[in-house]
Amino acid sequence: MPKLWDETVDAHRRAVQDAVLETTVALVGEHGLASVTMSQIAKRAGIGRATLYKYFPDVQSILLAWHERHVAAHLGLLTRARDDTEGPVARLEAVLRGYAHITYKRPQDGEVAAFVHRDRHVVEAQRRLHDLVRDVVAEAAATGAVRDDVSPGELADYCLHALSAAHGLSSDEAVHRLVEVTLSGLRPSHGEGRTQSHH
Repeated sequence: MPKLWDETVDAHRRAVQDAVLETTVALVGEHGLASVTMSQIAKRAGIGRATLYKYFPDVQSILLAWHERHVAAHLGLLTRARDDTEGPVARLEAVLRGYAHITYKRPQDGEVAAFVHRDRHVVEAQRRLHDLVRDVVAEAAATGAVRDDVSPGELADYCLHALSAAHGLSSDEAVHRLVEVTLSGLRPSHGEGRTQSHH
């Protein structure tokens, strides 16, 4: 019996937090970060102010929690794209395509994005993303499908910077072309003054 009660309480907590996160982002989008109060959030989310303060101390902490949840979901999607794909080259393509589509679909929430990207947890999220891409690049490079005259870490930087351009694109087709161009930059350029590394 207590286990069922615990699960019900946890589900209720999650539902309240979900409502608070989405409500806050919507209000900031409508009124601007400086104008949103905890009272407005509580009222719109349909909870008491005391309940809201049990979960979050201020508006900024709500926005950071919202962003952390999105980042975790995106990293989860990319990790699944890698794990559900067979073969190093296909895994690399799956991760890059996944990242490009996440970037393309990211909302243009200017003020929220500007605020959350100043926080330290963004640096950690970017490091985890970089490590994921670096590892799939290194794995593909070991098969000879990716150039080995540039380190996997630098190639991961190249991929992430190139694919960040997906944010401004107008269609899925344009995103697909961007991924293809990015992948072509990873392929070995045989015989063009490239020094083959012999291991």
